[in-house]
Amino acid sequence: MFATVGKDLVLHLKFGPITVAFNPATLGAVLGISFLLLVLALWLRRGIPKDPEAVPPRRFAFLLALMDFVENQVLSGVSEKLRRSLLPFIATLFLYVLTCNLSSILPIPGMVAPTQDLNVPLGLALLVYVLTHFYGIRAKGAFRHVKGYLEPIPVMLPMNIAGDMGRTLSHGFRLFGNILGGAIMLAVAIPVLLRFMHSPFFTGLFAVVLALMGLVLRRWKKTLGMATFSLGIVLLVLNALEFVFSGVGVARFSLSALMVGSVASFFLNAFFGIFAGTIQALVFTLLAAAYIQVAAE
Repeated sequence: MFATVGKDLVLHLKFGPITVAFNPATLGAVLGISFLLLVLALWLRRGIPKDPEAVPPRRFAFLLALMDFVENQVLSGVSEKLRRSLLPFIATLFLYVLTCNLSSILPIPGMVAPTQDLNVPLGLALLVYVLTHFYGIRAKGAFRHVKGYLEPIPVMLPMNIAGDMGRTLSHGFRLFGNILGGAIMLAVAIPVLLRFMHSPFFTGLFAVVLALMGLVLRRWKKTLGMATFSLGIVLLVLNALEFVFSGVGVARFSLSALMVGSVASFFLNAFFGIFAGTIQALVFTLLAAAYIQVAAE
């Protein structure tokens, strides 16, 4: 029932002649994120004031800001009628993809972003594909919608269908590739960076820069400047002791390497996790809205 694919544990379930494979880690993360978003929706719903003249709570202001962002930024090029119809779905899709992308920065052992699993982005892309045809049929009728695949000439039907499916595949693979690429960059860059920072030269250079920065800051903020200068001197002394005793087998400890490594890891996680994850969620929802708009017009 369980099998190992690389480092992932995969669960195989048989339903007659059909075998379905699940990644328990991805499935658990997806269900957990869905539950959290459901709780968030109920919490925001309770914040909607019943009295329109009452002072709105902060959660209601957050809800209005979210809906305003989706309506004016993601759906800005969509017609008014279609915008009102798409707003709940696009807002939900944006929050879901954003939460999946940002889940990788949580300090949970074994936690990875569900969008790193190809099944999740492709599943979301297929959902957008189905809704594209739904809105196309609702706006133009089934006959006109199907007739669009015969344009400009009927012989183009196979090419139009292939292009339609290729667009859906690229929609899912774009999200998967960018999130997985960011995770690979973190997995490669952080160990190399931490290894480099444990060199006495780098940690000593950092300590000198910190001490000089303290002297500069002393002109504006005497207390902050003296604290920064003192910290740089302490790190420089620790680095000198490390350099002296490392050759006789004493365990090396560099506080400066620990500090710089933590800061560098934080900024790398912030860039690939928060910044890139937010951009990819926005791009995915923008493309979803564009595909549905093209089919409905």
